[in-house]
Amino acid sequence: MLWLATKYAITAGLVVAIGEAVRRSDRLGGLIGALPWVTVLALVWMHVEGQPAEKLARHAQYTLWYVLPTLPMFGVFPLLLGRWGFWPALLASAVLTIACFGLCALLLRRWGIELW
Repeated sequence: MLWLATKYAITAGLVVAIGEAVRRSDRLGGLIGALPWVTVLALVWMHVEGQPAEKLARHAQYTLWYVLPTLPMFGVFPLLLGRWGFWPALLASAVLTIACFGLCALLLRRWGIELW
């Protein structure tokens, strides 16, 4: 139980630290937020808990395939934000991401990579 609480505290602390960095500097916050902290922490926790190297490698590979369809959101959201407001821009960006995910999954299937 202590290990689980430690993981939660470190992970939550990281999210709060990124949020605080964004408040101080958009550029620094963007840089820190763009780094794959969640994946790095997941890999660290998996390693510390004794997961096999193959499982860590697969996690990293699937993360790559899942990140690609999210990239258009970061271009569309800023464009829509000023025109539509926060919630509609966020919703449209989420819908775009889902559509891009579906397209990516269909394309990757041609090379034998199954995302769902």
